[in-house]
Amino acid sequence: MPPVCIPLPSLAATEGLAARLAPHLRRGDVVTLQGPLGAGKTTFARTLLRVLGITSEVPSPTFTLMQIYKTKNFPAYHFDLYRLKSSDELDELGWDDAATDGVVLVEWPERAENRMPKNRLCLRFEMNDKSERRCIIEPHGEWEKRTMSMAS
Repeated sequence: MPPVCIPLPSLAATEGLAARLAPHLRRGDVVTLQGPLGAGKTTFARTLLRVLGITSEVPSPTFTLMQIYKTKNFPAYHFDLYRLKSSDELDELGWDDAATDGVVLVEWPERAENRMPKNRLCLRFEMNDKSERRCIIEPHGEWEKRTMSMAS
């Protein structure tokens, strides 16, 4: 399935995209959030976690590198790898257990180098010189079929 481009003309559009994805998540899913600073990655992650039932504060994990949330159906792990120096540091964060145990949201996934699983949903947040935002959805592996079912 080719990538799909979703315009995000407002904060509500970004939140709406997160709300549409949340019911389709299940244990073992990895969702990567790529894009420059200010493109909407953390806003998307916060909304997704709120839709999954998190009522407590959802801070950006920029300094802690990871936050864990208990949702009704699975734990959700929110990684921000911006400050990661090497993908080897993922072992100290419990990366492999998180990817098996719950849903993993990853900001700055390119810092994980070759540690991303084959089955993942990549969301690339982009912003042009007019500050217009969009999200490019790139499904990999089993996500190709799941993304098609989400659209219908």
